[in-house]
Amino acid sequence: MNRAVPFRALLRSEWTKLRSLRATWWCTAIYLLVVGATGWLAAAGTDRAPRADVAVGTALTGFGVGQLVLVVLGVLAVTGEFASGTAMTSLVAVPRRTRLLLAKTLVVAAYCALLTAVLAPVCALAAAVLTDVPGGIAVLDPGVLRSLGLQVGAAALTGVLALGLGAVLRSTAGAVGAGMALVFVLPPALALAGGTWPSRLSQALPALRVGEDAFLAVATAWPVGMAVVGAWAGCVWLLGAVLLERRDV
Repeated sequence: MNRAVPFRALLRSEWTKLRSLRATWWCTAIYLLVVGATGWLAAAGTDRAPRADVAVGTALTGFGVGQLVLVVLGVLAVTGEFASGTAMTSLVAVPRRTRLLLAKTLVVAAYCALLTAVLAPVCALAAAVLTDVPGGIAVLDPGVLRSLGLQVGAAALTGVLALGLGAVLRSTAGAVGAGMALVFVLPPALALAGGTWPSRLSQALPALRVGEDAFLAVATAWPVGMAVVGAWAGCVWLLGAVLLERRDV
């Protein structure tokens, strides 16, 4: 009987796969450019803000568009293997498919969180430099730290959601389309429709939320918003893990 591959080795293998994809570096470059540039433009367009967290939240709006890049990155981490046929090699080496998916998920989520952890302070710096706030913006202000931390957590969960969609659908176009609809298209469409039920549905979708402000969606308190995103990511990932175990390939 073959010994199980150590989990640390699985993590190294999944990182090698991720960084070997040309699409990973294209997504990274686009994410850094779009989020960073949008953050500085948003801060430059906001002369004054009543509080530090409000100013920083405005500078973080670029992540609303940037999350689409994370969706593509997470989906490709799964569907790229099946499209190239290398998934067979991975599944033979690691028969416990959920274990393999877990390693891939941790690597993708960590990478999304790392990119966002680098960008979020840059956007906060833009707010500090370009937006007038009574008393200024202190990096260690609890409201500012909460906004930055929420953004990092939301980015990681977006990566998990995208990876789960890739495992469920195994189609790059289908999974990317579903991810974009969930996080970017349906929330604002339902918000604009008005009415009680469309508003509740908008709040129940995994749209980007920083603090109590929503990006093109009906706002919720930040604990509720993060719980919604986490529930979607967890449920879709579990469905992907079940299907991965039950499918022939």
